[in-house]
Amino acid sequence: MPDASDRARSADVLTSTLEQLRLQGAIFFRAEFTDGFAFESAPLAFADALTPRADRLILFHIVASGSCWVSVDDGVRHSAARGDVIVLPYGDRYALGGETPVETVSVLSLPEPPPWEVIPIVRQGGGGERTDMVCGYLHSAHPLFDPAMRALPPVFVVRLPPGSATGWVQASISYALEQTAPSNLSSSPLSTRLPELVLIEVLRVHLSSAPSTARGWLPALKDPVLAPALSLMHGAPGHRWSVAELANRTAVSRSVLDDRFRQVLRQSPIRYLTEWRMHLAQELLTTADLTVYDIARRVGYVSEEAFSRAFKRERGQSPSHWRAGRAVVGQVT
Repeated sequence: MPDASDRARSADVLTSTLEQLRLQGAIFFRAEFTDGFAFESAPLAFADALTPRADRLILFHIVASGSCWVSVDDGVRHSAARGDVIVLPYGDRYALGGETPVETVSVLSLPEPPPWEVIPIVRQGGGGERTDMVCGYLHSAHPLFDPAMRALPPVFVVRLPPGSATGWVQASISYALEQTAPSNLSSSPLSTRLPELVLIEVLRVHLSSAPSTARGWLPALKDPVLAPALSLMHGAPGHRWSVAELANRTAVSRSVLDDRFRQVLRQSPIRYLTEWRMHLAQELLTTADLTVYDIARRVGYVSEEAFSRAFKRERGQSPSHWRAGRAVVGQVT
């Protein structure tokens, strides 16, 4: 288990790496919903209008008040509440709604289409409990946001601890409530810097439990040997990967693949896979409406018992106890 100095060094390396990300095309808009709302969206439909010639788009929703659920094509609903940040790193089609089941409509029917001369406000709902959101769109050419790499889940919800990340989120909410011009038309540097800072801080929190953050996980996404292997594992974490199959699929020998993992990430391919599965399991236990059994199958374990043993070995608690602890934290915050 890593000690405090290892964790601090990992956090420093991760923060430094994320601060070097180049993010462009930032824009905010506001959404005001009342319970009895549900819509689906294809963010890439807006990509060219927001960032010309962009082939990818990063989207985040800050939940300023109330609560909602979000899901992508796999149908798994992730819950989000006040202060949470929903991230769709690859601009995938998604659905978002409230507690009361209603017919889902297209988001294209809600705001006026871009370009926008004033910050648009999306409104929908049946008059129930209110949920307010601030939505940000960004673009980046970094491999972390390459849809072909899929280094991140298609959607995830970050519950921020007290600190700078929470400060940037609150500043972004205030900015979106006070401004009238879209951030891509504003002359203020703050208008584009705020969405960047929010995303960087949210990613730092999300990736703090990812494997090998102190030993080059982000740079590994550019490595010609590691990148395709990581893409396979990230894209299908539930598959029963072996070093032989990974090597065959990435057109290198088993020894070359194993050596590269150990040189750059300081661990074997299978050890990395285990840590990545635990990272994904934590995300699902925190926000998804899945049973422990369902999560076990999604991250590559044939039984709930096998998954529970592995999770307790890696995280010190059973999945059920870990989930219960996170629920208490969420209620306190």
